Amino acid sequence: MKRILSFTLAEVLIVVGIIGVVATLTLPNLTHSTGDTEKVAKVKKVYSNLNLAFEQAQTKYGLLDNWCVGYNGSCKARTFDRISEFLKISKICNSVHVCTIKMDNNGSGGWNYNNAAILADGTAIALDRSGIFYFVVDIDGTDKGENLPGSDVFEFGLSKTEGVSLVSTNLTTYGYVTKAAYKGFSTFDAAAWIINFGNMDYLKTSDGTTCPNETKLTSGGNHTCK
Repeated sequence: MKRILSFTLAEVLIVVGIIGVVATLTLPNLTHSTGDTEKVAKVKKVYSNLNLAFEQAQTKYGLLDNWCVGYNGSCKARTFDRISEFLKISKICNSVHVCTIKMDNNGSGGWNYNNAAILADGTAIALDRSGIFYFVVDIDGTDKGENLPGSDVFEFGLSKTEGVSLVSTNLTTYGYVTKAAYKGFSTFDAAAWIINFGNMDYLKTSDGTTCPNETKLTSGGNHTCK
């Protein structure tokens, strides 16, 4: 007589229980890593698209410094219009279609930008100036995501020589970040870190540099918490 081997109900329940515990421990980390990977891809994409658009605008209109004399509101508008001409845009923001890019410690406030647009993929961009021209980018658009620096809101500098540029890769604070969960990274720092090192591991740290395994993140050395 052929003997058929099988598991008892108790054994099956034990295995299912173990699988459940393992899933509980691993799935949140897996989900978080997947989310970070998607954000990194979005940041790299908008950085590439902005740079290409700026290069095309300078080819057509000449160097950035010659687009207007001095700095005023019309200069900023002209600069944005010439770059956005070469972007895939679904909506231009203005007094009728206002774009509020939120960027503070709880996502409740923000700035209304006229020199702004929503790109075809939903990313919100705005051009501003404080000493230098710079782009503010919300990869989730204006009404989704956390609206927090280093998480879904980033900034890039803009100059005739460097194009859309990475302002910093240092683990320092520029004053934009006040929520402890985002470790003191400014929107410039985070954008530069992502483009240079391809991850958002600064969000895993306890203080901007110290990983859970006690290794330290440094722009000139260790770039990951793995």
